[in-house]
Amino acid sequence: MRVEVEAGAVDAVFAAVTADFQKSAQLPGFRAGKAPKSAVERAYGPRIDEEVKRKLISEHYQKAVTDQKLSPVVYPDIEEIQFGRGQSLQFAATIETAPEFELPDYKSLPVKREKSEVTDDDVVKALDVLREQRAEYKDVEREVRDGDFVVVNYTGTCDGKPLTDLAPTARGITQQTGFWLRIEKDHFIPGFTPQLVGAKKSDTREVKVTFPTDFVSAPLQGKDGVYNVEIVDVKEKVLPDLTEELAKGFGAESLEKLREGVLTDLQNDRAFRTERATRDQLVRELLGRVTFELPETVVQTETRSVVYNIVAENQQRGVPRELLEKQKDEIYQSAASTAKERVKLTFLARRIAEKESLRVTQEEITRRVLVLAQQYQMEPGKFIKELQKRDGFGEIHEQLLIAKVVDFLLKEAQVEEIAPAAI
Repeated sequence: MRVEVEAGAVDAVFAAVTADFQKSAQLPGFRAGKAPKSAVERAYGPRIDEEVKRKLISEHYQKAVTDQKLSPVVYPDIEEIQFGRGQSLQFAATIETAPEFELPDYKSLPVKREKSEVTDDDVVKALDVLREQRAEYKDVEREVRDGDFVVVNYTGTCDGKPLTDLAPTARGITQQTGFWLRIEKDHFIPGFTPQLVGAKKSDTREVKVTFPTDFVSAPLQGKDGVYNVEIVDVKEKVLPDLTEELAKGFGAESLEKLREGVLTDLQNDRAFRTERATRDQLVRELLGRVTFELPETVVQTETRSVVYNIVAENQQRGVPRELLEKQKDEIYQSAASTAKERVKLTFLARRIAEKESLRVTQEEITRRVLVLAQQYQMEPGKFIKELQKRDGFGEIHEQLLIAKVVDFLLKEAQVEEIAPAAI
């Protein structure tokens, strides 16, 4: 888009901006605000030029966008062509606009929703999880069996040399004392623990393994290793009985109250997961009903945001940086796909909200901000300042608007109730 502002309008803004500078100018030999125009122009010339240019481009860019009924999605790339006193201002703006598309039929979208049912077996399984938290590990004087726990000392080598010769950072994989292992197929290093079945306390075993090709320590991937393993103790996990005492240990008044609490928690969890799955299904159905070009800059910005979140989440989980670096292509491809879906949903939600007169109120934004501040354990005032720095209020508004649109679509959807999957 090319824009031209005639010379008279340019000079008028120059005069107004210069007058503003005169009012506050403090120059040697003149009282504050009393310096002549010529002296102010000599002292503040570049700053006056920048302010005039900013005012003119801002005003006339917005006017041109309105006149031409354009819908920019990001701030434009401005190229100055001509600017100066006594001449017209000419500039070009490269604009990415909101995509043009016909809204699909978004009412009566078909979705399947699981019935939020919790069975007695589900409650029993949940209670067993609580029993696991109070499990005792008793020493046993017998051979190691599947499902046992063993305490071991081990030393690992490759071609007769310590593993740290190949992978200096793999000290924990190379040697440990008093290390707990569960005897199951893929625990620790695949194939390691099954070779301990049948051993007894104080026995020594030679364990041979092949490190997986995706092993966390890259230098060991695909290599053969040999471990000298000493069995220090053999332990059997014993679960406590479901008793009144156990219930009180979890803060319940009685065993019956514990069961009731577990049932309520399971029902709430099932309802939450069912609702989330239904909404995700609804969004996928909507996205699949229309195709349109997405603004490249918006997609790139969203992709960077998704990549950042993926990396931060994995680092919090303890995933090594070198593994993330190795998977950077897969991470980017996944992030790009997610970003495109988010951007597409945003444009669809805006159009649906406009058509159905759905609005986000200031009260709703305030409530959301307070909830987020509490989640991040920040004082609300400080959290608000952080949001202002990164235009976070716009993001919150967008999230609330999308949620409101999905709520509307769910009310209008054709919902088929289906049997629940096993928990």
